Amino acid sequence: MTVTVRSFAKINLGLRIGAAREDGFHELLTVYQTIGLHDVIRVSVGRGSGIEIRCADPRVPRDETNTCYRIVEKAMRALRAKGRVVIEIEKRLPVQGGLGGASANAVATLVGLERALRKTLPAVEKPRIAAEVGSDLPLFLVGGTVLGVGRGERVYPLQDMPAMACVVVTPEVGVSTPRAFAAWDRMQGRKPVSLGESHAALKGRTSTEASKLTASSTSDRMSELGRGLSAWLSENCSSAPSDLAERGRGGRAEDPLLWLVRAGIENDFEQVVFPEYPELSDGKSALVRAGAKYASLSGSGSALYGLFASREAAAQAAGRLRKQGWAAQATATVTRRAYWKRIFDC
Repeated sequence: MTVTVRSFAKINLGLRIGAAREDGFHELLTVYQTIGLHDVIRVSVGRGSGIEIRCADPRVPRDETNTCYRIVEKAMRALRAKGRVVIEIEKRLPVQGGLGGASANAVATLVGLERALRKTLPAVEKPRIAAEVGSDLPLFLVGGTVLGVGRGERVYPLQDMPAMACVVVTPEVGVSTPRAFAAWDRMQGRKPVSLGESHAALKGRTSTEASKLTASSTSDRMSELGRGLSAWLSENCSSAPSDLAERGRGGRAEDPLLWLVRAGIENDFEQVVFPEYPELSDGKSALVRAGAKYASLSGSGSALYGLFASREAAAQAAGRLRKQGWAAQATATVTRRAYWKRIFDC
């Protein structure tokens, strides 16, 4: 039996980078939002043993470094299951794009594996296994609008916002997240910023030295975004559902996600990624010129997104951007309810 699962992407609605931790990660504060772009995962379990990864994209690893491979190893052990697991990955999302493709693939594989085996992991076991494999994985066990803290693996479902049109631009560059973090640390230490330094280069520093890099300015920035998020949540929770689409400037209908935009959210990675890759900064500007109400880098990049007032506006913007030479796709944010309804609807 082969189980087919949609593997939805995510964008980051704001991202603050906090102090470096003793484990080599950083404290983060972000709001994840699932969107309609997706890969397709097919999971089958047969006789024998082992794990096989199949993918036509040569950039996708087929060994134990693949997140799908690692999550299957852990899940099979936890479920006390046997069999040969074959995972087919149909890539539609960019590799190293900041859209959480590899993480989403792993969670889709886990969900498909449970269905193929007709076994289910305990509710507390799934997020634990997901977090062990990667920081972005747990958000895909929730879907919709999700608050992420810690290194991003501690997730909390937020109010399920109405779907909003967006355009995703995927430049043909890959941004290494560890190198982006290293560049951020160097910038906080007032040293020249270069994405050429890997995160491993920081390992020689003591935990005290690492924490000094980001302790003051970034803690203030984390608090600033935290206050904005609190105000946004308070306003949404105190509003009646019928008011959500009517609140906005001049009483015009507006998606509540745009209130979050005005909470002062920004993606800290833009400060180090844009100088190294000017084409990404150009892509953000192109989205704004095309009519985006808000545009941002997603994660550490290289994908960029823009939020639009309507699906029609997003479709027109995507067409305009493609004529300018950008790889642009119109899509929409996916609510939690739609996420779980559509995940097996292939």
